[in-house]
Amino acid sequence: MSVNNQTVLIIGAGVVGLTLAHGLKKANIPFEIYERDENIDARGQGYAITLHWVLEYLKQILDQETFDAIDGVQVDPEVGRHDSGNFMFINLETKEAKFKIPPNYRRRVNREKMRKVLLKGVADKVHWNKKLADIQVSDNASDGVRAVFADGTEAQGRMLVGAEGSNSQTRKFLVPDAHQNYLLPVKMIGASADFTPEQVAPLRNIDPLLFQGSHPTTGVFLWISMLETPEVNGTAGTANERFRVQVMLSWMDKDRDEVIPEANQDRIALMKRLVDGFHPDLYNTIQAIPESSSTLHLILQDWPCQDWSNHDGRVTLVGDAAHAMVMYRGEAGNHGILDAWHLLGEIKAVYAGDKTEAVAVTDYETEMKERTKPAVLLSRQACLDAHDFDGLNNDSAVLKVRAIKPATKA
Repeated sequence: MSVNNQTVLIIGAGVVGLTLAHGLKKANIPFEIYERDENIDARGQGYAITLHWVLEYLKQILDQETFDAIDGVQVDPEVGRHDSGNFMFINLETKEAKFKIPPNYRRRVNREKMRKVLLKGVADKVHWNKKLADIQVSDNASDGVRAVFADGTEAQGRMLVGAEGSNSQTRKFLVPDAHQNYLLPVKMIGASADFTPEQVAPLRNIDPLLFQGSHPTTGVFLWISMLETPEVNGTAGTANERFRVQVMLSWMDKDRDEVIPEANQDRIALMKRLVDGFHPDLYNTIQAIPESSSTLHLILQDWPCQDWSNHDGRVTLVGDAAHAMVMYRGEAGNHGILDAWHLLGEIKAVYAGDKTEAVAVTDYETEMKERTKPAVLLSRQACLDAHDFDGLNNDSAVLKVRAIKPATKA
């Protein structure tokens, strides 16, 4: 097979992998996507994510129709139309704002719906139920790379991009002795809860979109975000008008030995106990979480980017596979999409004949590692800061402005 006819193999059909695929499609560069799940609905893709400083880069990657469609999966389109970007950190005992995090232009979108929007344009290139088992590279760079899947099938390509998340098999191939994530001494439970307009009003009076805070005595951290409004879910004006809310609680577990219940009902009971001492408006709303609500135990772990051999530019990583980070600064998805933007520019240079794979991918990795290793560690510190209310100040990692230096090349 001629190198010029070989394909970019993308492992993982999450937000970052699909974003990269759109850029390759726009550039007429051949690609195929291999996803371990059986279909798009096999498992949830998290709750919602905030797109902020990466929006300008995402717009460059996608066609206008797809970019506009992402606007359509905002958790609250009405707020999105007038959003000032305010982001408050409150005292959960008094409900008073301790800090207002510097605002920026943003879109809060439903992650699962965004993934479906991105899938729409490249669905014919996705191979489902393909769990990566091995990667094979020869000493001859012109031979490309071979992906071997658990079902015994194989795929040959010019280069392979691991975009399969924080437990990446591609990362394990590249960094076999140091691929394990670092487990933070913090536990977190999340619930997706339906509330009536009356029940949700105390939350939306604090902020109509999202806010966070911690308790000065217990150190329990709370994150609240709208997931669906009546405008979005079609219940507006009906007797069943409802809001769906993302409720996240976390707390320190220094010995890393606390066992989280498996059953939804038991997790919700734990959440309701954790909010003892919260302001009555917050306490009463969380006590109203229906026992039938779905829950998620989030294992808080990260992976600061390590060094590896990219095998002459044939194998690399993007997104959580390259730099898993916890959610306390809301930057993981933004960095992952920016990875796709930078790598896309380098792949274009390869296919134009301006760079070799080795030079292009090394250039991509140099920028990515310099940018994301500090970001991972800053998010880790933000997680710890979030549970120390009295220690918070304007320089705390959880409160610092979300921004990056503008990229200078596509």
